[in-house]
Amino acid sequence: NSGEAGRARGFALAMLLAVGSAFPAMAQEPRLVTPSEATNGTLLLESTTPGRYIEAPALVTDVDIDISGPIARTKVTQRFENTSDGWVEGIYVFPLPDESAVDTLRMQTGDRFIEGQIKEREAARIAYETAKSEGRKASLMEQERANLFTNSVANIGPGETIVVQIEYQETIRIDDGRFSLRFPMVVAPRYSPPPKVMIASIDETTGWSVADPVVDRARIEPEYNDPSEGLINPVRLSVDIDAGFPLGKLESTYHPMTVSRDGEGRAHMMLKEESTPANRDFELVWSAKSGGSPSAALFSEEVNGEDYFLLMVTPPDVNPMTPIPAREVTFVIDTSGSMGGESIRQARESLAMAVRRLTSRDTFNVIEFNTDSNTLFDVPRRADADNRRRALQWIESLQARGGTEMLPALKLALYSNGTAEDRLRQVIFLTDGAIGNEQALFSTIAQLRGDARIFTVGIGSAPNSFFMSRAAELGRGSFTHIGSVSEVSERMGALFSKLETPAITDLALTWPDGTQVDTSYTLIPDVYVGETLSIAAKASTGTGNVTLSGISGEQPWQVSLSLDQAADRNGVSKLWARKKIAALELDRARHIETSGNIDADILDIALAHRLISRLTSLVAIDVTPSRPEGVDMASLDMPLNFPAGWDFEKVFDDDVVSDRTRLPQAVPSDALQIREAGPVAAPGPQQKIQLPQTATLAELKLLIGAFLMGLAGLALIGRRRFAR
Repeated sequence: NSGEAGRARGFALAMLLAVGSAFPAMAQEPRLVTPSEATNGTLLLESTTPGRYIEAPALVTDVDIDISGPIARTKVTQRFENTSDGWVEGIYVFPLPDESAVDTLRMQTGDRFIEGQIKEREAARIAYETAKSEGRKASLMEQERANLFTNSVANIGPGETIVVQIEYQETIRIDDGRFSLRFPMVVAPRYSPPPKVMIASIDETTGWSVADPVVDRARIEPEYNDPSEGLINPVRLSVDIDAGFPLGKLESTYHPMTVSRDGEGRAHMMLKEESTPANRDFELVWSAKSGGSPSAALFSEEVNGEDYFLLMVTPPDVNPMTPIPAREVTFVIDTSGSMGGESIRQARESLAMAVRRLTSRDTFNVIEFNTDSNTLFDVPRRADADNRRRALQWIESLQARGGTEMLPALKLALYSNGTAEDRLRQVIFLTDGAIGNEQALFSTIAQLRGDARIFTVGIGSAPNSFFMSRAAELGRGSFTHIGSVSEVSERMGALFSKLETPAITDLALTWPDGTQVDTSYTLIPDVYVGETLSIAAKASTGTGNVTLSGISGEQPWQVSLSLDQAADRNGVSKLWARKKIAALELDRARHIETSGNIDADILDIALAHRLISRLTSLVAIDVTPSRPEGVDMASLDMPLNFPAGWDFEKVFDDDVVSDRTRLPQAVPSDALQIREAGPVAAPGPQQKIQLPQTATLAELKLLIGAFLMGLAGLALIGRRRFAR
């Protein structure tokens, strides 16, 4: 028995050592300051020493957007300034458009410029970590989601500034004759469902494993600045536009700008304020002076002897005499804590407007979700006056609270469809999309959608456009964004036109005989009223005609364009590569091909076209060490602004928010911003402020659980042997 007890104690000690080793070693602490000692404009992070703080790197961003016809090229310049007298690594999580083709990374330190290299993700990470440990300056840009990136900058010296510049391009969105471009400025807090411990027993052996729906949760949960402490991360933004046609309406939806026009089709725009805090997305909208725009256009580029094409087509409106089909409509509204404040008001008003639009020929139901899901009716009901009135009263009572458990609500919506086979089935999702488990939702849509069409309505100042647009594409629907209450009527009206008219279906591309072609779509999506379909392709010939055909209403429709007359446009090859990668990622959700084959294709395309992807990263490394040998470096997350219109107290746990120690009032009032992000164990790993209902200490609890299970197992073994 003493031997068994000794082994048990040894096992317990091993488990405790395992728990301890799960946490990284702490680096040497940088200089700690009081608020009165802080550099003007410095961010302060709490340390373990009461009353003293860490000076975090400051960040200023310049954005230059160049629009040429249907393509935009954007240059983002980030300046990381170390205001402390210690060596630091800055880690910044930031958004980009979900279809941006990121192909350039440059780093400037002093008068030295280093061009980034594209590498497989793991190889890039190893190269960066090696350079960091050797004291060399380095920058690593990684994709966490198609619209979420991380920029790590190592070995920023005391008082030093490192400039990192990235470039990407994208296609312009065209809808109802309106051209638009969005530049996301803020990453909204995302809800990640907690890991689940799976326990299985086989004979007398019990085993357990952890199923985590968001394995990279730590990488998509940045620090957030409490808006009551002021706004940080100023952005300067300018736009040059050459539309290719006389410009009519030209406006920035959410940010006041100065405009100078240079000819009928060209203009230069700048933010009216020299800089603006990065707390809501930027949107630019323009239209043709005549009120119309080309219904079809073809662009081309030759790269390394290969021809690439970008086809943009707007199908004609459906005959207005076409009767509106009877529908079964399921509305799903997000009432989680992230929808607090302005967002829930936008969502309620949008949903109420949609319910009023239903006719007595339709059936409908409403599902609201936060931590739990609830339905208005047990089954879809006829949209008569009484049921619509009941729905409107229910909608008015909805409040934002709790977590964002979207997956159960999605399953409920898709399962609830199918009660009437003779109806057009539609699911309308109103949400900010603030989730981290997108892939699980994509797979569910692919598996359960059936013949239902899914339409997503992005609510608020910083919706997760990656989730919204991909979910709509998988659901053969469309994506609408509503950024303020004033837009509800116009944008929901445009959505109703799509909901109430048949789509252009059965679309197919026909190329000249013998052409080898690789298009950006595995499945060409349906197109709704006013939408423009954008298809990129790599083809073995540049002569002959390409034809897009489909069914409009009940009538055949087609448009044919000459490849020989395609307009030359730089960047078409990059756009094909980015759109092809996006299509392959959707194939992964559809399980069209094995993940290994899909990943191999994505990797080949990304490396060939120098693009960041899920499997590739850009890394820039200086050849000369700058941090003195023996001097340690602290790693600090760069805090982000909270999205405009969001309710900080609704999103974050009340006890976490109330425990945050406020900075003394001795802070200079003219400082750019000074904030606390605590508690932060300086200079070790920072404790993130988590969304409600998430696994804030999931890793620690799992390790403790494993330790306790191990002790229980040893006790059981000892008891059995003692009984013998």
